[in-house]
Formats: sequence, structure tokens, C-alpha cells
Amino acid sequence: RCVPQYMEKQSVSRLLGAPPGYVGYEEGGQLSEAVRRRPFSVVLFDEVEKAHPEVFNVLLQVLDDGRVTDGQGRTVDFKNTIIIFTSNIGSQTILDVVEDEVLLRQRVLEQVKARFKPEFLNRLDEYIIFRALGRSAIRTIVDQQIKSVGSRLAGRGIKLEASPAALDFLADVGYDPVYGAPPPPT
Repeated sequence: RCVPQYMEKQSVSRLLGAPPGYVGYEEGGQLSEAVRRRPFSVVLFDEVEKAHPEVFNVLLQVLDDGRVTDGQGRTVDFKNTIIIFTSNIGSQTILDVVEDEVLLRQRVLEQVKARFKPEFLNRLDEYIIFRALGRSAIRTIVDQQIKSVGSRLAGRGIKLEASPAALDFLADVGYDPVYGAPPPPT
């Protein structure tokens, strides 16, 4: 789930379902229903730093107890659910290309600790810091994508060839240091 849609206090109802007597009570919540129906799930909270404090209270309960009570009074078990949070906190530090990995991790975690409450951070198992893709990685992705398109075209009797200069050009125009690589074509 993209967390910016959970920026208001009433977002908790969207996650767990509306309480009895409210509109949408029968539907259940987006999070509680998804996990209730598929308890062996991976749940992604993208840009978690944008969530409303009441949403964090729900997340704390899920992380602490491994379960939550939905709007209909049912207990939803999260013990077999993997929960992943992403955040853009520290992204500028990462873009500033700190070469020392230990120093980079230290600086990013300082920013994370300044933004999130200790009771939330203490319930997380691991922090993974992703660096932006470099030019050589982008060039490799371009090469793989061209080969993939070429093999699909070969099935239609069309041969695709790209010179190293063309691949370099595509890597240059398709790379943005802020956003990394564009998503691969579908």
C-alpha cells in the first residue's frame, strides 16, 4: 500500500474497517481483509514517514502483538506476514555519494531516528539502505532490455542490433540520478 493515502486520522478505518454503524462496515479494511484472507503475505508500506500518527499506532500493535482487531471485532493474525516499510528519509545523504558505507549507514540511521519514535524503530528487525543505481548498472540494464526486445522481435522475423554507442546513449537519456532507472517496459 502506498502510505500517502493514509495521511489522515480516518485512515485507520480504511486499514482495519469502519466500526459498527458506519458506512463501509460490511466491507472490512484494506489491510485487515487482505491479511485475513491471505495470512502468508508480504505487505509493503511505501513512504511510511507520511503516515498519520494514528496509523502508526495500528502498526505498533501489529508489530508488537502480531495481531490486530478489525472494525468488525475479528482478530487478524499477522504472525505469518512479512511487513516491509520503505522511506525516502536519508535519500539526499545517499545521493551525496558518501563513499564510506559505515558513515553512510550512520548518517541515514541518524535521520531515521530523528523522524520515527523509538517504540516504532525498536520493533523493526532490519534496516536496508539502497543506493541509487550507477551509470554502469544502468548500462547493463539497457543492454539486457535491448536483448529482451530483440528476442521478442526475432520471433516476428525482425533483427534488432544496437551499437555500443547507441546503448550508451540510451543509458544516458534513461538515467536520472534522483530517480535511478525508469521501470522496464511491460
